[in-house]
Amino acid sequence: MYLKDLKFSLWADFIERDYLDKEFKELIDSKIVNGATSNPAIFKNAILNSSAYKEQLSTLASLAPKEKYEAVAIYDIQKAADILKPLYDVNDDGYVSIEVDPFLCDDAEATIAEGERLFGQINRKNVMIKVPATDAGYIAMAELTSKGIPVNATLIFKKEQALSCAKAFKEGVAKHGSKVDTVISVFVSRVDRALDEELSKGGVETALSGIYNSADIYAKIQEMNVEGCRTLFASTGVKDDSLSPHYYIEKLLAYNSVNTAPVDTIKAFDANGEKVSALPISNEIIEEHFKKIEGLGIDFDAVLDKQISDGLKSFKDAFRDILESL
Repeated sequence: MYLKDLKFSLWADFIERDYLDKEFKELIDSKIVNGATSNPAIFKNAILNSSAYKEQLSTLASLAPKEKYEAVAIYDIQKAADILKPLYDVNDDGYVSIEVDPFLCDDAEATIAEGERLFGQINRKNVMIKVPATDAGYIAMAELTSKGIPVNATLIFKKEQALSCAKAFKEGVAKHGSKVDTVISVFVSRVDRALDEELSKGGVETALSGIYNSADIYAKIQEMNVEGCRTLFASTGVKDDSLSPHYYIEKLLAYNSVNTAPVDTIKAFDANGEKVSALPISNEIIEEHFKKIEGLGIDFDAVLDKQISDGLKSFKDAFRDILESL
């Protein structure tokens, strides 16, 4: 736990084989990170740009592209899980996430089958199966957690999504009969990148929409009080040079939460970030900001819907690129 009094964790949003062997262990030993996440885009950059994978891939020539990808990804996830296991053993998170094939996002049965298969093949208790928050995904989340499989619900931008995830987890935990660790991954900075240029022109303060939207969702997840479930703030790297590198970690530091961020962002927060709780934020402040957005004629709900569809597309595109390259 990065901050024990707040039950606040930092997870590295990065997987790459050489990094796991070196820097990742150093971050854990320094008690800076206590978990890790991956997604198709992260694996795409690692597999296509790192020489660390060439030797293994040379032995997989007879396999289909998806089989090659899974062999490589499973190896890395197992390695990360083994490195994190001492933390898991003392109940200090120690989780690493792997995402199901994003092309299955609208097929509940196929998502369940793949989630079970991946969890079984990886064969590590401290692995979370990452499932996109779609109608099919909610069904899969409930079923996987009912089998005791930890789940990372991903690509959440709206309260409705978060509540559907929380309900699915509550249902799954009830069927399982005991606690199952889960996280609901709320995406932050992408919202600001979509809005801030227009807000600036309209005289509305920028770099707040993603934070206020996420803070509102966090409050609703906390109210649901699902055993073993936490809010995870994702997409917290900064693209705007006017902001501090650790801006989104600092502004969303909250009790019983996780922040997953690029390694450089985590290091910046560890060195210079203010380590005090920033949430909850009052409903009045949040509502006032979104009234200003509405006053500019912006349909915030439509903005979030576009972020969801764009996010799914980016995961699918990255996955397709990996398979085509293999």
